[in-house]
Amino acid sequence: MFNKLFSKISKDLGIDLGTANTLVYVKGRGIVINEPSVVALNQKTGQILAIGNEAKRMVGRTPSHIVAIRPLVEGVISDFEVAEQMLRYFINQVHKGGFALIARPRVVIGVPSGVTEVEKRAVEDAARNAGAREVYLIEQPMSAAIGARLPIQDAAGNMIVDIGGGTCEVAVISLGGIVVSKSLRIAGDKLNDDIIRYARDEFKLLLGEKTAEDIKIAIGSAYDLEKELEATMRGRDLINGLPKEIIVNDSQIREALARSVKTLVNAIRSTVEQTPPELVADIMERGIVLAGGGSLLRGLDQLVAQETQMPVRIAEDPLTAVVRGCGVVLEDIEKLKEVLVQTQFWDNPE
Repeated sequence: MFNKLFSKISKDLGIDLGTANTLVYVKGRGIVINEPSVVALNQKTGQILAIGNEAKRMVGRTPSHIVAIRPLVEGVISDFEVAEQMLRYFINQVHKGGFALIARPRVVIGVPSGVTEVEKRAVEDAARNAGAREVYLIEQPMSAAIGARLPIQDAAGNMIVDIGGGTCEVAVISLGGIVVSKSLRIAGDKLNDDIIRYARDEFKLLLGEKTAEDIKIAIGSAYDLEKELEATMRGRDLINGLPKEIIVNDSQIREALARSVKTLVNAIRSTVEQTPPELVADIMERGIVLAGGGSLLRGLDQLVAQETQMPVRIAEDPLTAVVRGCGVVLEDIEKLKEVLVQTQFWDNPE
């Protein structure tokens, strides 16, 4: 009886709980929230000051007792209490103006494919404590494949590469299950770190995380470009401590990213090598699909195509592929139940 009442009052949610951004899909409405996974915390009082976009604006600009932190590191919850508060904030945002106090939605959450049972449990517990009535987990590559409209339930191979902020997920899917998968802790955040390290080593320049990300978006690439791109790198000179400005081009940033990009491409190649030959034949015909924000790195699709000798395409709206997949599952949870993660503590709520 209570479940029926809650289902009328609350709005069921699909959540892509990402290291860099959290996206929320509401059943029947689509994606309603796309905000950074950042929380601003007052360390003196323990009080949360801001979440999402507002907190992201504070990164690197706060007094010492206020810290802007990410409760997820490499796709996994690193600060349980803060992650719970962030989830509660997003759930309440969706139910704002309604019965927010008694809203208990069903939630489908995307998790990296390489996480342990303990890490899955942490996500479940955080969502339940934040007010979810039922929590279902789905592996992010599976969700991204569903969001990219791949025919995952066919007896044929589909290959998806989901490059997020904290993790890169490579998976071959057939008959609604993952046949071969790899989960790497190298993704968008690691590329930002590479640019910060390059600036420090080459120019003795200390960059902020946001500046590095802006440069990556502006001129970052994985493959030689036809036209040279340039951007201004601003930071603090490590020798005299004064502000310093340098013009960098795409080939310098490509050099900075080269090692991480090579690791990503090698993971994709090794997944192809481990795939059964029948499925490889299907993938050669259908191509490899790239999703996630990292897939927007210029020329990455060309590099992967060159290294794997297979056609490669970027999913439509790659940034939202995972949350759209969560939404598709949410709309027909009974039919798609087999794609959800069966955990050791799986319980079937009445």
